[in-house]
Amino acid sequence: MTNSRKKVLIIDDEEDFCFFVRENLTSSGRFDVVIATNGLRGIELAQTEVPDIILLDMVMPDMGGEEILEKLRENRGTAEIPVVFLTALATRQDTGSEIFKKIGDSYFIAKPVRTRELIRAIDGFLDTNT
Repeated sequence: MTNSRKKVLIIDDEEDFCFFVRENLTSSGRFDVVIATNGLRGIELAQTEVPDIILLDMVMPDMGGEEILEKLRENRGTAEIPVVFLTALATRQDTGSEIFKKIGDSYFIAKPVRTRELIRAIDGFLDTNT
């Protein structure tokens, strides 16, 4: 059996949030998780780790999620990595019954998110974008 674990990069300045999401995703046995707690480090890790998907917070102290996304899209090595904003700025009312929602050209998952919902969202997003 081949290793089908997906690599997830979380870029979020909330260290406790990152810790719990990593613990929950890795305990499922289906994901390897890399964490960056600031935008510059997240961009570096995206280039070196080449994750299957990036979960990106919208609001961080060093640079906002939209700026990080722009820099990722400008780099040939990271331009095609799927990015989903995981943010408290979008609410469940914004996303409706969907786990993730496309608003403009970006996808959003509302915080707080339950582990099962997050796993379903990652699976669904990767299935539709591969």
